[in-house]
Order: sequence, then C-alpha cells, then structure tokens
Amino acid sequence: QVQLVESGGGLVQAGGSLRLSCAASGRTFGNYAMGWFRQAPGKVREVVGAINWSGDSTYYADSVKGRFTISRANSQNTVYLQMNSLKPEDTAVYYCAAKVGPLRYYLGPDDYDYWGQGTQVTVSS
Repeated sequence: QVQLVESGGGLVQAGGSLRLSCAASGRTFGNYAMGWFRQAPGKVREVVGAINWSGDSTYYADSVKGRFTISRANSQNTVYLQMNSLKPEDTAVYYCAAKVGPLRYYLGPDDYDYWGQGTQVTVSS
C-alpha cells in the first residue's frame, strides 16, 4: 500500500514555471514506477510523463516534451514534475500515480494501482 499526496499546483501566467511534488508514504517507494497524468474539464485523463523505479528511464507525452521534466528522490519518497514554458492548454488537474510491475514504466491510467488526490494547475494567457 502507498498513499500519494500532490502539491505545488497553482495559477501561473503563460510562459511561467511550476514544480509539482508527489510525496509517497511507505517504505517501498523505490519499488514503484511512477506516472504523472492530467485531466482537463470534459477530457479524458492523459499521461504527461512516467519514470521507472530508479529514475534513469523516463517517458514524456509529445505535448510536453522539452518543457516538462520528471524526476524522483527515492530517499525522500518523492517524485517531481518540473513544468516550464507553461501554456494555457496545460491547464488541468494533475495527478501522480504508482505501480509495481515488471515494465520500466506504464502509460495508461488503468495500469496504475495508486493515485493521489490531484492538484490544480491553471495557466492564464
């Protein structure tokens, strides 16, 4: 079992930056592949990025590649999402998710076992 708590969301102007954090409970955080997802009103939840258990393998959606960076600090039970050059279309509720499994990382919402409550990111134009 792991519990996830996101923080760091807020209101930012286009072109600005935010850093989201996802703090995990439990002593086995290092066993989990982690993902960041987002969901805008009226849209399906989509993957933003994913990272393997050790942090040396990452995936990014094309829409955020080159602007967002996912990282993790297993000693602090935390995964991060650094978001730069934010655009109004990045506005959404952002969620982190955790999964134990044989793959490096997972890209589908249904793949994940644990979810945080989400944090709102709003980018104004």
